[in-house]
Amino acid sequence: MNKYEEGLKILNDKFGNGKDNVISLATIAIEHSEDGNPKPCVRDVDAIYENGVFYIVTYAKTNKVKQIEANGEVSIAVHFEDFFSSGIGRNLGWVLQPRNAEIRNRLRSAFKDWYDFANNEKDEDCCIIAIYMKKGTLRINHGEMFYYFDFENKIAK
Repeated sequence: MNKYEEGLKILNDKFGNGKDNVISLATIAIEHSEDGNPKPCVRDVDAIYENGVFYIVTYAKTNKVKQIEANGEVSIAVHFEDFFSSGIGRNLGWVLQPRNAEIRNRLRSAFKDWYDFANNEKDEDCCIIAIYMKKGTLRINHGEMFYYFDFENKIAK
């Protein structure tokens, strides 16, 4: 097993298998600052992890979805787990679209205690966001070991 595969196994053990992870999701605001610079926006969301992708359920009219649709560049940090990543966010569309059936079922299962309270699936703006990671850093034991992931090229240093 090479370092990339070893790191993916750790990510799966820590965040996968239907676990409800709280992550900070950073996007780029549609409006620029007074100086004309892009403005970051960050918020906490619940997410599940599968094979290098974090998935969240949200509402298409939220700022985060509007921002992702305008500029898919995102960053995440998993709370208190020393994992940080950047990648591309994509709106997969309405949760009840047939193509979303499998991931919807896994999201419902992971978030079973609050899913129906927080989401109205009958509303076609209830959507799934996928975060495809491109780069990431996993820090083990406060810096005892690091994994620097390049998910696109499937390598880790």
